[in-house]
Amino acid sequence: MTYSDILAELHAKQYRPVYYLMGDEPYYIDQISNYLIDHVLTPEEKEFNLTVAYGADIDIAHIINAAKRYPMMAEHQVVVIKEAQDVKNIDELSFYLKRPMPSTILVLCHKHGTLDRRKKLAGEIEKVGLLFESKKIKEGQLPAFITNYLKQKGVDIEPKAVAMMTECVGTDLGRMTGELEKLIITLPKNQTRITAEQVEKNIGISKDYNNFELRAALVEKQVFKANQIIKYFEDNPKANPIQMTLPVLFSFFSNLMLAYYAPEKSEQGIAAFLGLKTPWQAREYLTAMRKYSGVKTMHIISAIREADAKSKGVGNSSLNNAEILKELVFMILH
Repeated sequence: MTYSDILAELHAKQYRPVYYLMGDEPYYIDQISNYLIDHVLTPEEKEFNLTVAYGADIDIAHIINAAKRYPMMAEHQVVVIKEAQDVKNIDELSFYLKRPMPSTILVLCHKHGTLDRRKKLAGEIEKVGLLFESKKIKEGQLPAFITNYLKQKGVDIEPKAVAMMTECVGTDLGRMTGELEKLIITLPKNQTRITAEQVEKNIGISKDYNNFELRAALVEKQVFKANQIIKYFEDNPKANPIQMTLPVLFSFFSNLMLAYYAPEKSEQGIAAFLGLKTPWQAREYLTAMRKYSGVKTMHIISAIREADAKSKGVGNSSLNNAEILKELVFMILH
């Protein structure tokens, strides 16, 4: 089941006796467990029927005993074990899974790792409950995540603002949703569309001097604009570290190299080949294919790798990060 499937089930008050939530993306684990904590019981019922404990502080015997209790003056009781990866002898949960209490909702949160699906316990959880893996989102999926998250809040967002948030906040969904909530709160009265100007003002990202604009300038081979941006980066090194810029450039030119092999050289064809969510994201690749040959693109990818090594002190004894970036941008444009 996907995260959306699980939420739909919870909204319909269809509860499983056991939820084992695991994976490298804490956001979805927190969303599901918090929903169960917040919505299954009324505030009055929580006093006697909600148990929240941490894996390092409780053993499997206490977890089973807690799960076997009957609810008090409520239809359900909820038992949440955070950091379940720290529970010793977790395999002994199998004894409870043979006859789980139908009135208990047992939630085990296992972050930054997974339960071995080859183990007997994984199969037993899936028989009576839900085993959910929360996977890290890919950068290419972020625009859709941002748009959908805001849509659920009744808010729209400009494509440029989406790109700025994607490239400057990154794939940490906890941080991303926090920043999006900040933008929602700071929306002017009667305005429901987030703009690039608002992102610049409230998130601290320049709408004109950022990695998104640098990439766009390189795609169009706008020499003056590209140099303006890297000069701004040089003057504001803490806000624009080279360690943030190089992955953006590497990702783009790596995808550009792949785009040359797309069977259909159209927005739709390249978007499908690269796994982009919308065809408009393919426009830059089409433009870049007219500006850069395949051979040049391979040389650029090599140069970005070399710049990354230099920024880490490998084969570099004199250049600072600003000079490394200038050297790289010059090589890309000429």
